[in-house]
Amino acid sequence: MDNITHYPLLVLVLSFITMWLSAWFGRFFLKKQHKLDDEARKDFDVILAATLTLLGLIIGFSFSMAIGRYDQRKNYEEAEANAIGTEYVRADLLPAVDAEKIRVLLRNYLDQRVLFYRTHYDRLLQQEINVRTAQLQTELWSAVQAPASAQPTPVVALAVSGMNDVLNSQGYSQAAFWNRIPTEAWSLMTAIAICCNVLVGYGLRDATEKAKLLPILPLVVSIAFMLIADIDAPRHGIILVNPQNLISLAESLRAH
Repeated sequence: MDNITHYPLLVLVLSFITMWLSAWFGRFFLKKQHKLDDEARKDFDVILAATLTLLGLIIGFSFSMAIGRYDQRKNYEEAEANAIGTEYVRADLLPAVDAEKIRVLLRNYLDQRVLFYRTHYDRLLQQEINVRTAQLQTELWSAVQAPASAQPTPVVALAVSGMNDVLNSQGYSQAAFWNRIPTEAWSLMTAIAICCNVLVGYGLRDATEKAKLLPILPLVVSIAFMLIADIDAPRHGIILVNPQNLISLAESLRAH
Protein backbone atom coordinates (compact mmCIF):
# COMPACT_ATOMS: atom_id res chain seq x y z
CA MET A 1 0.00 0.00 0.00
CA ASP A 2 1.26 3.46 -0.91
CA ASN A 3 2.14 6.01 1.73
CA ILE A 4 -0.48 8.70 2.36
CA THR A 5 2.07 11.34 1.38
CA HIS A 6 2.04 9.92 -2.16
CA TYR A 7 -1.40 11.52 -2.65
CA PRO A 8 -1.24 15.34 -2.33
CA LEU A 9 -5.00 15.97 -2.24
CA LEU A 10 -5.39 13.40 0.51
CA VAL A 11 -2.59 15.13 2.40
CA LEU A 12 -4.46 18.44 2.06
CA VAL A 13 -7.74 17.07 3.41
CA LEU A 14 -6.32 15.00 6.25
CA SER A 15 -3.85 17.63 7.39
CA PHE A 16 -6.50 20.37 7.41
CA ILE A 17 -8.88 18.24 9.48
CA THR A 18 -6.08 17.31 11.89
CA MET A 19 -4.80 20.87 12.26
CA TRP A 20 -8.29 22.33 12.60
CA LEU A 21 -9.23 19.84 15.32
CA SER A 22 -5.94 20.58 17.08
CA ALA A 23 -6.69 24.30 17.09
CA TRP A 24 -10.19 23.74 18.43
CA PHE A 25 -8.81 21.38 21.08
CA GLY A 26 -6.51 24.13 22.28
CA ARG A 27 -9.27 26.73 22.27
CA PHE A 28 -12.15 24.85 23.87
CA PHE A 29 -10.49 22.19 26.02
CA LEU A 30 -7.16 23.51 27.23
CA LYS A 31 -8.49 27.01 27.69
CA LYS A 32 -11.20 25.73 30.00
CA GLN A 33 -8.59 23.95 32.08
CA HIS A 34 -6.30 26.94 32.47
CA LYS A 35 -6.87 30.46 31.21
CA LEU A 36 -3.96 32.73 30.45
CA ASP A 37 -3.55 35.85 32.56
CA ASP A 38 -1.71 38.92 31.31
CA GLU A 39 1.56 37.97 32.94
CA ALA A 40 1.56 34.41 31.61
CA ARG A 41 0.56 35.58 28.13
CA LYS A 42 3.89 37.34 27.62
CA ASP A 43 5.79 34.11 28.17
CA PHE A 44 3.24 32.22 26.10
CA ASP A 45 3.67 34.59 23.16
CA VAL A 46 7.42 33.92 23.18
CA ILE A 47 6.84 30.16 23.13
CA LEU A 48 4.23 30.47 20.38
CA ALA A 49 6.50 32.64 18.23
CA ALA A 50 9.42 30.23 18.66
CA THR A 51 7.25 27.21 17.82
CA LEU A 52 5.79 28.86 14.72
CA THR A 53 9.28 29.86 13.60
CA LEU A 54 10.46 26.29 14.00
CA LEU A 55 7.49 25.05 11.98
CA GLY A 56 8.25 27.54 9.23
CA LEU A 57 11.88 26.42 9.09
CA ILE A 58 10.97 22.74 8.93
CA ILE A 59 8.41 23.36 6.18
CA GLY A 60 11.03 25.35 4.29
CA PHE A 61 13.62 22.58 4.64
CA SER A 62 11.08 19.95 3.56
CA PHE A 63 10.11 22.05 0.55
CA SER A 64 13.79 22.34 -0.36
CA MET A 65 14.16 18.55 -0.09
CA ALA A 66 11.16 18.03 -2.38
CA ILE A 67 12.47 20.53 -4.94
CA GLY A 68 15.86 18.82 -4.91
CA ARG A 69 14.28 15.45 -5.63
CA TYR A 70 12.13 16.92 -8.40
CA ASP A 71 15.16 18.54 -10.03
CA GLN A 72 17.03 15.26 -9.73
CA ARG A 73 14.27 13.42 -11.62
CA LYS A 74 14.35 16.08 -14.35
CA ASN A 75 18.13 15.87 -14.66
CA TYR A 76 18.10 12.09 -14.93
CA GLU A 77 15.41 12.25 -17.61
CA GLU A 78 17.67 14.54 -19.61
CA ALA A 79 20.65 12.25 -18.97
CA GLU A 80 18.66 9.27 -20.24
CA ALA A 81 17.79 11.07 -23.46
CA ASN A 82 21.43 12.05 -23.98
CA ALA A 83 22.66 8.51 -23.32
CA ILE A 84 20.17 6.92 -25.71
CA GLY A 85 20.83 9.50 -28.41
CA THR A 86 24.59 9.07 -28.11
CA GLU A 87 24.37 5.28 -28.30
CA TYR A 88 22.08 5.53 -31.32
CA VAL A 89 24.83 7.43 -33.13
CA ARG A 90 27.62 5.17 -31.86
CA ALA A 91 25.82 2.18 -33.33
CA ASP A 92 27.45 3.20 -36.63
CA LEU A 93 30.75 1.99 -35.16
CA LEU A 94 29.46 -1.59 -35.24
CA PRO A 95 28.90 -3.86 -38.23
CA ALA A 96 25.87 -2.87 -40.30
CA VAL A 97 23.68 -5.79 -39.25
CA ASP A 98 24.38 -5.28 -35.55
CA ALA A 99 23.98 -1.52 -35.87
CA GLU A 100 20.52 -1.82 -37.41
CA LYS A 101 19.42 -4.29 -34.75
CA ILE A 102 20.59 -1.98 -31.98
CA ARG A 103 18.82 1.01 -33.52
CA VAL A 104 15.52 -0.88 -33.65
CA LEU A 105 15.94 -1.98 -30.05
CA LEU A 106 16.84 1.54 -28.94
CA ARG A 107 13.73 2.99 -30.57
CA ASN A 108 11.57 0.42 -28.80
CA TYR A 109 13.43 1.04 -25.56
CA LEU A 110 12.92 4.78 -25.94
CA ASP A 111 9.17 4.29 -26.29
CA GLN A 112 9.15 2.36 -23.02
CA ARG A 113 11.09 5.08 -21.25
CA VAL A 114 8.57 7.70 -22.40
CA LEU A 115 5.75 5.50 -21.12
CA PHE A 116 7.57 5.14 -17.81
CA TYR A 117 7.38 8.89 -17.24
CA ARG A 118 3.86 9.31 -18.61
CA THR A 119 2.18 6.48 -16.69
CA HIS A 120 0.98 7.76 -13.34
CA TYR A 121 -1.92 5.83 -11.82
CA ASP A 122 -2.05 2.50 -13.68
CA ARG A 123 -0.04 0.07 -11.53
CA LEU A 124 -0.47 -2.87 -13.89
CA LEU A 125 0.79 -0.84 -16.82
CA GLN A 126 3.75 0.32 -14.74
CA GLN A 127 4.66 -3.28 -14.00
CA GLU A 128 4.36 -4.19 -17.68
CA ILE A 129 6.61 -1.29 -18.61
CA ASN A 130 9.22 -2.38 -16.07
CA VAL A 131 9.16 -5.96 -17.34
CA ARG A 132 9.40 -4.87 -20.97
CA THR A 133 12.19 -2.43 -20.13
CA ALA A 134 14.20 -5.18 -18.42
CA GLN A 135 13.72 -7.46 -21.44
CA LEU A 136 14.88 -4.76 -23.84
CA GLN A 137 17.91 -4.02 -21.68
CA THR A 138 18.92 -7.67 -21.86
CA GLU A 139 18.47 -7.67 -25.63
CA LEU A 140 20.41 -4.43 -26.02
CA TRP A 141 23.35 -5.71 -24.03
CA SER A 142 23.37 -8.98 -25.95
CA ALA A 143 23.24 -7.07 -29.22
CA VAL A 144 26.32 -5.03 -28.38
CA GLN A 145 28.15 -7.87 -26.62
CA ALA A 146 28.31 -10.10 -29.70
CA PRO A 147 30.23 -7.70 -31.98
CA ALA A 148 32.39 -6.58 -29.05
CA SER A 149 33.47 -10.17 -28.45
CA ALA A 150 34.11 -10.72 -32.14
CA GLN A 151 36.05 -7.45 -32.61
CA PRO A 152 37.41 -6.18 -29.26
CA THR A 153 38.76 -2.90 -30.64
CA PRO A 154 38.82 0.55 -29.01
CA VAL A 155 36.25 1.77 -31.54
CA VAL A 156 33.79 -0.99 -30.68
CA ALA A 157 34.49 -0.33 -27.00
CA LEU A 158 32.93 3.12 -27.46
CA ALA A 159 29.65 1.50 -28.45
CA VAL A 160 29.84 -0.83 -25.45
CA SER A 161 30.56 2.10 -23.14
CA GLY A 162 27.62 4.01 -24.59
CA MET A 163 25.29 1.07 -24.01
CA ASN A 164 26.52 0.86 -20.44
CA ASP A 165 25.53 4.52 -19.99
CA VAL A 166 22.07 3.78 -21.39
CA LEU A 167 21.49 0.99 -18.89
CA ASN A 168 22.94 2.92 -15.96
CA SER A 169 20.86 6.02 -16.68
CA GLN A 170 17.67 3.99 -16.33
CA GLY A 171 18.79 2.76 -12.93
CA TYR A 172 19.55 6.30 -11.79
CA SER A 173 16.11 7.48 -12.93
CA GLN A 174 14.37 4.65 -11.12
CA ALA A 175 16.32 5.37 -7.95
CA ALA A 176 15.31 9.04 -8.18
CA PHE A 177 11.65 8.01 -8.38
CA TRP A 178 12.07 5.94 -5.22
CA ASN A 179 13.91 8.72 -3.39
CA ARG A 180 11.21 10.43 -1.31
CA ILE A 181 11.05 12.57 1.79
CA PRO A 182 11.31 10.07 4.68
CA THR A 183 8.13 9.19 6.56
CA GLU A 184 9.91 10.09 9.80
CA ALA A 185 10.42 13.64 8.53
CA TRP A 186 6.72 13.91 7.68
CA SER A 187 5.82 12.62 11.15
CA LEU A 188 8.01 15.16 12.94
CA MET A 189 6.74 18.00 10.77
CA THR A 190 3.14 16.97 11.44
CA ALA A 191 3.76 16.73 15.19
CA ILE A 192 5.21 20.25 15.32
CA ALA A 193 2.34 21.57 13.18
CA ILE A 194 -0.21 20.01 15.55
CA CYS A 195 1.59 21.55 18.51
CA CYS A 196 1.52 24.97 16.83
CA ASN A 197 -2.19 24.75 16.12
CA VAL A 198 -2.95 23.70 19.69
CA LEU A 199 -0.97 26.67 20.98
CA VAL A 200 -2.65 29.07 18.56
CA GLY A 201 -6.08 27.84 19.63
CA TYR A 202 -5.11 28.05 23.28
CA GLY A 203 -3.76 31.56 22.95
CA LEU A 204 -6.67 32.94 20.93
CA ARG A 205 -8.62 35.60 22.80
CA ASP A 206 -12.27 35.07 23.57
CA ALA A 207 -13.74 37.50 21.04
CA THR A 208 -16.05 35.78 18.56
CA GLU A 209 -14.62 37.70 15.62
CA LYS A 210 -11.12 36.53 16.48
CA ALA A 211 -12.35 32.95 16.73
CA LYS A 212 -13.17 33.14 13.02
CA LEU A 213 -9.43 33.38 12.36
CA LEU A 214 -8.87 29.93 13.87
CA PRO A 215 -9.01 27.95 10.57
CA ILE A 216 -6.43 30.18 8.85
CA LEU A 217 -3.28 28.52 10.21
CA PRO A 218 -4.61 24.97 9.63
CA LEU A 219 -5.47 25.91 6.05
CA VAL A 220 -2.10 27.54 5.34
CA VAL A 221 -0.14 24.65 6.83
CA SER A 222 -2.27 22.12 4.95
CA ILE A 223 -1.65 23.88 1.64
CA ALA A 224 2.09 23.89 2.37
CA PHE A 225 1.97 20.17 3.15
CA MET A 226 0.05 19.50 -0.07
CA LEU A 227 2.58 21.45 -2.14
CA ILE A 228 5.49 19.55 -0.61
CA ALA A 229 3.74 16.22 -1.20
CA ASP A 230 2.85 17.20 -4.77
CA ILE A 231 6.41 18.09 -5.71
CA ASP A 232 7.80 15.06 -3.90
CA ALA A 233 5.36 12.59 -5.52
CA PRO A 234 6.66 11.52 -8.96
CA ARG A 235 3.42 9.87 -10.12
CA HIS A 236 0.60 11.73 -8.37
CA GLY A 237 -0.54 15.30 -8.21
CA ILE A 238 -0.09 18.18 -10.62
CA ILE A 239 3.65 18.94 -10.68
CA LEU A 240 5.16 16.02 -12.59
CA VAL A 241 8.27 15.50 -14.69
CA ASN A 242 7.44 15.83 -18.37
CA PRO A 243 9.79 13.63 -20.46
CA GLN A 244 10.25 16.36 -23.05
CA ASN A 245 13.84 15.36 -23.84
CA LEU A 246 12.90 11.72 -24.43
CA ILE A 247 9.88 12.73 -26.52
CA SER A 248 11.98 15.11 -28.60
CA LEU A 249 14.55 12.38 -29.17
CA ALA A 250 11.86 9.87 -30.16
CA GLU A 251 10.41 12.32 -32.69
CA SER A 252 13.88 13.00 -34.06
CA LEU A 253 14.65 9.30 -34.50
CA ARG A 254 11.31 8.64 -36.18
CA ALA A 255 11.99 11.49 -38.60
CA HIS A 256 15.14 9.69 -39.73
